[in-house]
Amino acid sequence: MILIDTHSHIYSEEFDQDRSEMMQRAFDAGIQRIFVPSIDSGYTQKMYDLEKQYPENVFLMMGLHPTYVKENYEEELAFVESELSKRKFYAVGEIGIDLFWDKTRLEEQKIAFKRQIQLAKKYSLPINIHCRDAFDEVFEVLESEKDEKLFGIFHCFTGDYEQAQQAISCNMKLGIGGVATFKNGKIDQFLNQIDLKHIVLETDSPYLAPVPFRGKRNESSYTKLVAEKLALIYGVSIEEIAKITTENAKEVFGI
Repeated sequence: MILIDTHSHIYSEEFDQDRSEMMQRAFDAGIQRIFVPSIDSGYTQKMYDLEKQYPENVFLMMGLHPTYVKENYEEELAFVESELSKRKFYAVGEIGIDLFWDKTRLEEQKIAFKRQIQLAKKYSLPINIHCRDAFDEVFEVLESEKDEKLFGIFHCFTGDYEQAQQAISCNMKLGIGGVATFKNGKIDQFLNQIDLKHIVLETDSPYLAPVPFRGKRNESSYTKLVAEKLALIYGVSIEEIAKITTENAKEVFGI
């Protein structure tokens, strides 16, 4: 059984003490590929080092995370563009809008989001969307950029059924992780109304660990726990979940 974690911050400081063991647990659990989002230029070298260490398993994205849109965001966007021009990436991400921590930079976040969508189109890459407390704002930008070149993953999808349909209409797969296992996560109430062809698995580790590890550090091996939960929600075997979501991830990332 092969699983893909489509979103994991394996370069995070939270793994500095046991990263190789954490990676081995993922491989032992059947997680064959891990897609690694960028947040800003400060982590790029760590990403490259991990790719070099695990060339068969680690696949990189490049982008500026919305909560890292600061005074120097133009420099950071220039860095993103420069890196995309130099080498192969599998997505532009994670990009989007986050109004949970700071609402004062909404306009800059919108500009950064839009510019990076345009970069993804230029390089024929998927986007990987971060959205927190900002569905209306994210969809406003997505709708303005909607065309046959726009596609990707709506990472850590936590919206309702209508928002799921809107994301799918923008050619996005829904990234489903630990939230699907939470009692108050809500997406488990309608997810089985969404065709599995629109679903990919993720952890967002070290964040949002699934039950029974909620509140603790997340890691890529827990992708299997998300797959088990989806098997219950959809009433199919975990092997079926693994097969379909792995094919979906491969399709999006072009592997």
